Amino acid sequence: MNKEKKRFPFGTVIGVLVLAVLAAGAFMVFRDTTPPTIGIEPDVAHVGLPTEYVVTVDDPGSGLKSVEISAVQGEKNVPILSKQMPQGTRQAKEKFTLPKDQFKDGALSIQVTARDNSLYPFGAAGKSTASKEFSLDTKPPRIFVKTHTTNMNQGGAGLLVYALSEVAKETGIQVGERFFPAYRQASFGDQNIYYCMFAIPWDTPPAKFKPMIMAEDTAGNSVRRSFNYHVNARKFRKDRINLSDSFMEKTIPEFHQYLTGEGSPLEQYLKINNEVRAQNRAQLVKVGRDTADEMLWKGTFKRLPNSANRARFADARDYYYKGKKVDHQTHLGLDLASIRQAPVPAGNDGIVVFADFLGIYGNVVIIDHGLGLQTLYAHLSSIAVARNDNVTRGQTIGHTGTTGLAGGDHLHYGVLISGIPVQPFEWWDARWISHNITSKLQ
Repeated sequence: MNKEKKRFPFGTVIGVLVLAVLAAGAFMVFRDTTPPTIGIEPDVAHVGLPTEYVVTVDDPGSGLKSVEISAVQGEKNVPILSKQMPQGTRQAKEKFTLPKDQFKDGALSIQVTARDNSLYPFGAAGKSTASKEFSLDTKPPRIFVKTHTTNMNQGGAGLLVYALSEVAKETGIQVGERFFPAYRQASFGDQNIYYCMFAIPWDTPPAKFKPMIMAEDTAGNSVRRSFNYHVNARKFRKDRINLSDSFMEKTIPEFHQYLTGEGSPLEQYLKINNEVRAQNRAQLVKVGRDTADEMLWKGTFKRLPNSANRARFADARDYYYKGKKVDHQTHLGLDLASIRQAPVPAGNDGIVVFADFLGIYGNVVIIDHGLGLQTLYAHLSSIAVARNDNVTRGQTIGHTGTTGLAGGDHLHYGVLISGIPVQPFEWWDARWISHNITSKLQ
């Protein structure tokens, strides 16, 4: 007996097909109901010309269909970009600058419209708009020099007072590769007064000294200008340092954190005298930025009492080992010798910004006196202050010693301008301070 095969009614088959089509359609319609996301950079309020703008658009669902960008100022609408995206594009990043001579300084907005390939409902869910407001500023600051001719000595310091037509993002004096920041003091009308301590470094002969005031505003507009100055050349002493095995064997263990233990004592010492010295000087520049924006000190600076001058500032040192020259360095401070472990006074009022071991300098205290001016006390046997302590002129901050690269008990005393060593003698001279610093501040 034959069994008949069970047959589905034709209408049922059609119904299944219709449901399948509807399901597929529903999937296509509802698979992406989230519009594209839009990001606009830069993240600043003020912009100049040229400024690079970056628009980022994302749509991980159905993918991007088009992106339109325009710049709007008042009634003016300038198209920047209108782009159809290739099928399957999930992210787009567009970079552009504004055309010159089309916009004036003032409020400006970047407006973006993005569409994706979604169908729900009828494509309306796949559209996003975004805008970001900026203030366009194409004019650099104007610089007004307030100080008359600045007289300086090679290796010494100076102070310049100047005004800017607007508050600067960054300003100061550039001397070759070295930068000396300026610090805003007050505003009078449209003039913002800045004080800038700077130096003619010991290694810069007057003929190559070309200081320039620089200023950059928040929109990225920058300007540079020179000013009147006079520099006196100085000759620095030469010195010879004889290295002995006993000295190196005594000194090297203190620097284990910098060394691998490989090489002869001489090789390890030369690494300390060169690589570690360079690291330490770089750190002094970093510490030099940790300064008050006002003058914290008054009067002349105090020196170590009853002390004799040993090595001088900017002494050119040749190092010899067994009669052969093996190195050359410059001594950038004053070595003052008194009794062993003599109390060390703070040179002037200020705030301790460093109190720790610092490589070749051994145990060190650095006091900030404001406007980038700092004093350094090195080779200490003990430290009596801590970072952020307020100190007064003459207060004991530690005791002399032999830590670091010291051949005997003494104080290495340094004066720094934004981390750059300068001649300490100037800061012990009341007349020099009056003529070159305080009279200008008045």
